[in-house]
Amino acid sequence: MQNKVIVIGGGLAGCEAAWQLAAHRIPVELYEMKPVKYTPAHTYQGFAELVCSNSLRSDRMENAVGLLKAELRELGSLVLQCADATRVEAGGALAVDRYQFSDLVTEKIQSNPYITVCREEVKKIPEGRVIVATGPLTSDVLAEEIGRLIGGGYLHFYDASAPIVSADSIDMDRAFFASRYGRGNADYINCPMNQEEYDRFVDELVKAEGAEVHGFEDSRVFEGCMPIEVMARRGHETIAHGPLKPVGLTDPRTGREPYACVQLRRDNAEGTAYNLVGFQTHLRHGEQKRVFSMIPGLEHAEFLRYGVMHRNTFLASPGVLGESYELLADPRIRFAGQMTGVEGYVESTSSGFVAGLSAAREILGLEPIVFGKKTAIGALAYYISHGGEAEFQPMNVNFGILAPYEARIRSKKDRYHAIAERSLDIIKERRAEMERGQAWEDAI
Repeated sequence: MQNKVIVIGGGLAGCEAAWQLAAHRIPVELYEMKPVKYTPAHTYQGFAELVCSNSLRSDRMENAVGLLKAELRELGSLVLQCADATRVEAGGALAVDRYQFSDLVTEKIQSNPYITVCREEVKKIPEGRVIVATGPLTSDVLAEEIGRLIGGGYLHFYDASAPIVSADSIDMDRAFFASRYGRGNADYINCPMNQEEYDRFVDELVKAEGAEVHGFEDSRVFEGCMPIEVMARRGHETIAHGPLKPVGLTDPRTGREPYACVQLRRDNAEGTAYNLVGFQTHLRHGEQKRVFSMIPGLEHAEFLRYGVMHRNTFLASPGVLGESYELLADPRIRFAGQMTGVEGYVESTSSGFVAGLSAAREILGLEPIVFGKKTAIGALAYYISHGGEAEFQPMNVNFGILAPYEARIRSKKDRYHAIAERSLDIIKERRAEMERGQAWEDAI
């Protein structure tokens, strides 16, 4: 047991890290404080809870997150295996039934003979090898401990999640099913707006009363999860070119593209609940009901869950973490998940994969696997450890952080496909390298 690793946090990153360690037959103690204690945004006691109810985003190779998922699938990711098994239709995106997904991850983790689950809160970084994957809602006491450990080099920002409505309360005489550009199945419910409806909605949205969030400033809101009301305050037409863009949609009642359009995405396999795409918010619940009921088709919507806003914590990782997410000042400790500055569920999974794999190979005396900037997994790790030219901010995976393609390709779509093919060739080599070093695949 001297080679055991303690993983703190049962989210996507922590579960992925624990799984990769167990796949190498390394004993793991996985600590998860639910159901003893919940964060303000968590309600389900299972592992890998998807708080924002968002899909895992695009599965297409011309999208960087689609490439990242393909890489993780090739390498035996637990999270992608469970996501594929519990997916619900969402056009070209990978969306899952949140509860089925969490239940499946929990079942696999709890039944793995190399993983011991400990349901308790960790308040101090323990001795020995540790992977801290406590997420963006890390408890105050542990966040303070991390701050002392790294000399205060951690930051805070705020994140917001979208409301969910009952499917049978949506007026389908005013809304319609479709996917943008007709891609895939017609999996989204669309609520079209004419200009007059849009103008009234925005006018009320920008005046709506927000819930109090201590220390909140618009400038501290991460752009990828900006509350809809904050976005609307940046300009009357801003959301019409953002989450309410009508491009690629045709209103069957008029035969024309609407002025603006609100999309709702299925939130469970049964299709009984839908979340408002891009409607992260921290408005008061009563204001959400009042303003969002102005959306055509949602006049009588039953809100199953209102949007919430909560504090997120992340490290100023460049110069603090290395490319295997190790703490440079104390390499026995690794971090994983959104607290490293990766943004998004798939990105968090990637960091957990790398942290778990690198810890396992170190324990086994094997050479580290270097993914490099020509892969999405490696490019994310490089960004986290080196940062960009501007002030460090959380980052979704994107082609801009991958190494450019060697040959000039004019078409962006073709260029991205070429980068993806190059990346997956490298990933296959890394998988073979992993298999040569350890018969890990049999344990998955």
